[in-house]
Amino acid sequence: MPTVRDHVNRLLPAVHARIYRATKGAVGGKLGSANILLLTTTGRKSGEPRTTPLNYFPDGDHIVLIASNGGQDRHPAWYLNIVADPAVAIQRHAETESKTARVATAEEKATLWPRITDWYKGYAKYQQKTDRDIPLVIVD
Repeated sequence: MPTVRDHVNRLLPAVHARIYRATKGAVGGKLGSANILLLTTTGRKSGEPRTTPLNYFPDGDHIVLIASNGGQDRHPAWYLNIVADPAVAIQRHAETESKTARVATAEEKATLWPRITDWYKGYAKYQQKTDRDIPLVIVD
């Protein structure tokens, strides 16, 4: 049976995405010092578009997404959707682009992970909370 927390965790991203879109990222485009984008994937079960506000790590011409799910023992739905279908849309402020996402290789993660955890220490804590390897997703 879904808990109140489950309902809140579903409701808040939807509200965030609506406000972000309505204001073209003027509201919801930053959370503290973190830049936020809207990631739209295709639901692997439903086939419907699914939009999630996410913190992202800029890396040159690439965007890196961290599938931490707050250190939970399961991957976030958006990550599983990307594994099933790598075609995504990214909205940063007013601009929306069609992109392709892919899981970072072990070599790429070895290079990126220390930079990401220096940038936001919380990701290292999330990794400590779970036995699963937290994947990185590179959006080209």
